[in-house]
Amino acid sequence: MPFTHAYADLAKGMDAAKSGDYETALKEWKPLAEQGDAMARRFLGQLYLKGLGVTQDTNTALRWYKLAADQGDANAQSKLARIYYDGKLVPQDYATAFNLYKLAAEQGLVVAQHNLGWMYSEGYSVPQDYVRAHMWMNLAASLGHKNAVTTRNRIEEKMTPADVSKAQKLARNCVTNNYKNC
Repeated sequence: MPFTHAYADLAKGMDAAKSGDYETALKEWKPLAEQGDAMARRFLGQLYLKGLGVTQDTNTALRWYKLAADQGDANAQSKLARIYYDGKLVPQDYATAFNLYKLAAEQGLVVAQHNLGWMYSEGYSVPQDYVRAHMWMNLAASLGHKNAVTTRNRIEEKMTPADVSKAQKLARNCVTNNYKNC
């Protein structure tokens, strides 16, 4: 299937979903997902997770999300991370959530950067690290995350000026390296 045709089908499904026609969205996205389109896989995960146009099925939703996440879809990685973080649909697993948030954060996904910063600040699955927490919150704040500034400032109250300076330098280096090896 040529890219332009696949994109048109993906867009048609998005338009249908926005108007509440989830059956059409499913019809457009499922063939793309079965052919390996990561975005279509993520969208199917959402339909099955919420029971939109399909019978709600957590296992099917997780399968589609995992396929998309394994392909590097940052939004799927972040959504799946949240599912593991919350522990309502699967056993709570902070280590898996952390790893998925890190993958998405390193692609520049602001919500993942915020959530990764939160995990560092609280010590979820990693040793508590205010420098890394501040760095990720600073990055999320610079990209417009509405809660990141407040959270970063609260973290900063627990840090020395030298630690704040180190976190700011790490954030600058992270941006310079396009969020890799942060």
